[in-house]
Amino acid sequence: MTGGSGAGRDFAVLVLCTANICRSPVAEAHLRFQLGPDADVAISSAGLRARTDEPVWPAMAEAAGIPLAGFTARQVDPDLLRRADLVLTMTRAQRAAAVDLAPATVRRSFTLREFADLALLASWAGPLAAASPGRRLAGLTAAAPRFRARRVAGVHDDIEDPYGRDRAAYEQADTEVRQAVAVVATLVREPSAAETTFTQGDVDPVVGRPASRPFG
Repeated sequence: MTGGSGAGRDFAVLVLCTANICRSPVAEAHLRFQLGPDADVAISSAGLRARTDEPVWPAMAEAAGIPLAGFTARQVDPDLLRRADLVLTMTRAQRAAAVDLAPATVRRSFTLREFADLALLASWAGPLAAASPGRRLAGLTAAAPRFRARRVAGVHDDIEDPYGRDRAAYEQADTEVRQAVAVVATLVREPSAAETTFTQGDVDPVVGRPASRPFG
């Protein structure tokens, strides 16, 4: 089943980057940690040009400061994309590549930062009444495309690849991942708290998007 979680099945999130050794495994780990072990959400990651079977790059793991033991990179394929209920990429180019591989995913594929923004906009439009994190995430995923016209897409949607750069680049990538994940996790785990955590004042008037900010 694709495009929504059903009874007895966790909502499936697939996170993508290029090699699957820096940004996407860290996003996978942060999502899993922030949603908690009891969430009805299955989270995995892959790479568009994966360095298959390699662990998380040490500098990225150090910057993230979150358990990543046992992880190995894997290559994405069309079937993996089709089986995902939500596809989150690190850049707009990666989203385009994912949709090229599996066109049916077009309405459930977003950059991570884009999805955090759209989910926030969707939450302002109406309450998230679903009974579990997975079902709330399914509702946000279904609603998100309707809000694309309410924000300005651009370079701020991308989380740059830190591979081969200095420590600050790894820390910056981790911070951007962590902040976007925190928005999504708050919306699906604590929707009532999200109403006071995020307000219309969080919208950045320059780019017309909800402003990313650390919290929690």
